[in-house]
Amino acid sequence: MSDENNPLVPAAYDITWSIVAVVVIALTCLALISLIRSGRPLSLIQATIWTLLILVVPVLGPIAWLAVGRRAAVAQGTTETTNS
Repeated sequence: MSDENNPLVPAAYDITWSIVAVVVIALTCLALISLIRSGRPLSLIQATIWTLLILVVPVLGPIAWLAVGRRAAVAQGTTETTNS
């Protein structure tokens, strides 16, 4: 077998999908770290559901947490401290 490139799969295709994979992994890590740092206002069930959503739904889960869940967790935390 020779060391030639596969003519059916261009190098740009491999590079593009590698970049997409790295971005998805970074987005997932960012969302999980954000979830862990805001864990106090969330109940155990809420945190578990968000964790599963982030891990099971690769792109939409982390985006949903960063766009909606984080703000809701912060708002819930400020409401609890205000009511205390």
